[in-house]
Order: sequence, then structure tokens, then C-alpha cells
Amino acid sequence: MSANPRPADAQAIAQAAQRLAAGELVAFPTETVYGLGADAANARAVAEVYRLKGRPADHPLIVHVLDAAQAAWWAHWPARAQRLADTFWPGPLTLILLRRETAPAFACGGQASIGLRAPSHPVARALLVAFAAHGGHGVAAPSANRFGRVSPTRAAHVIDDLGDEAPMVLDGGPCDVGVESTIVDLSRERAVLLRPGGITAAQLEAALGEPLLARDAQAPRASGTLEAHYAPATPIELADGDEIDRRIAVLHARGERVALWARSGAGAQADARLSMPADPADAAHALYDALRALDRSGCARILVERVPDDTAWHAVADRLRRAAAGSSGAAGAQRANEA
Repeated sequence: MSANPRPADAQAIAQAAQRLAAGELVAFPTETVYGLGADAANARAVAEVYRLKGRPADHPLIVHVLDAAQAAWWAHWPARAQRLADTFWPGPLTLILLRRETAPAFACGGQASIGLRAPSHPVARALLVAFAAHGGHGVAAPSANRFGRVSPTRAAHVIDDLGDEAPMVLDGGPCDVGVESTIVDLSRERAVLLRPGGITAAQLEAALGEPLLARDAQAPRASGTLEAHYAPATPIELADGDEIDRRIAVLHARGERVALWARSGAGAQADARLSMPADPADAAHALYDALRALDRSGCARILVERVPDDTAWHAVADRLRRAAAGSSGAAGAQRANEA
């Protein structure tokens, strides 16, 4: 196990690939968040990812691959997948496809489908190349944190979350995108958007040449799609900009210290305050860093200004909604807000 992150130089990447090939875990950066990686074809290694995260066994992992050729080793590869890969890979897009009968199912959560992504981060790609030289076909890698908590966007976050149990951590600096990948289900007749991310629905539809359907009851399970997820330990609630000052006053009257993340100028009375960027991509990049900082502020509650109802903000809105649902005491806070 590793007490400190390792700079992701050539020597560290080579060692990390050797560890993956030996069935060990390695945490590494992608352009979205840091991943907790294991050989996706090694049952014991994948089981250790589930154990270390505390992740339910039926919640599938995403397998990281170099390209479409490596993805086709794992899954049946329709023309729609190739169109999306040509446009967005390498990048923050996960495709849900029907797994080949010959491919290992350890990362699939008991489903016939598998999630595949070709990351663009240079450290992730170098690691996948080095692992392929050992005969590896892909790295199963959910976010490198305890299940349901705030995803890590810096190497230090991985150590903060996993502590003494952290494996070798490759430090590739802060993640550029900052929220998890967009997920599109291609395992059925029509393409379905399962999770918003840095790639928008409009961009996907333009590449596909067909509309995306919304997630339905028959959708396969996929990473990060539970109603409660991405939550800090401190209860978090959402409020419109014009509600913030009143809500802080109510919480202060109860003796609660309040931490705030907001775009507007409201909330001057907050006990801790961080400014939310006005640009949605910048806000996504800052999201998990901000939640972690406010979680450490010593406040009893985190208040976050609701983001605009605009497609460019959908990824941030999705993560904040799930974080609020996953916070302890969120239901009670919502009731109090409605009172």
C-alpha cells in the first residue's frame, strides 16, 4: 500500500503496469476523475476494487481501453459505437454495449452489458499502453474513493479517502473535466443517455445522426446512476439564489454554521463561502474540489446555489442533485426548507 502519491513519470507508470499485471490495484488520473484500477480480466483484482470501495456487487464498473480495437475485444461493436468513438474517443464518453460471450464478466455487475471508455489523459493512456505490453486488455476503474462519496480530482483526494488502504497512486495533477464521463447505452435498439457529463446530448446526437432517448426503467445499471451519490459527509442542500440569504438566517437561528457555494452575490453571512464559476465547464472542473473544501470547513450544512436549467449545466446539476440526495439529513433539510 502507498502512503503518498507518486509523480507519474515513466518509471512509475511502468511499475504501475507491472502491479496491474500481478493482480494489484493502482489509482491513476483520467481527464474526468481519478480511477481505482484493476485488471478487468482478473476476478480477484476486480473483487478487491469492490471491497476497497465498499461498492455493491451488482453495480458495474467501467473498463478503460486504449481504442475501438481493444473495446471490440470486450463487446459487440455496432456502427453507432464506431461513430461515437471516431468523434469522442479518446475522451470522457462511456459506451454501454453487449459483452462478448468470450470476454470476462467480472466488471459487469451480473449484467450482459459492459461499460467501455478510452480516456484521453496522457498518464491513463501511457498506463494502458504499458499494461497492454503485459498482455492486459483493459483496466476496470471506478472513481478512487469510498462508494457514494465525493469523487477525487486530485491524487491527494485518493489518499484522503482510502487512507492506509490506498494502493499505489500515480499523480498526474488535477483532472481537467472534473466530473465523470457521459454514459450512453448502445446495448438496445435505440441510443439512451444514462448519465450526463462533459459531452452534451446535442453533440452526441449530431455524431449519431439520431435523437437520444432518456433513461428508462429497462436501462442497464451503470456507474454513478444511483439516486444518491457523490455526497460529502456534511449534509448538503440546494437553494435558488433568491432563497439563500433567508435559508442561511433560518439555519443560523438554529445554531448551525453554514458553508456556501454560489454564483450570485448572495450569502454574505455564510460562515464559509466559495464562489461558483459562471461558466459550466469551469464549474464542473471546480465542483468536487469545492465540495471537499466546504466539507472540511467545520460547518453543519453545505448550501449550494441551484445551477441554471440549461443543457450546458446538466452534468453539474446531476451531480449536485445526487449529492444532496446522498447527504445524511438531506430529507430533513428539504422538509425544513419547504416549511
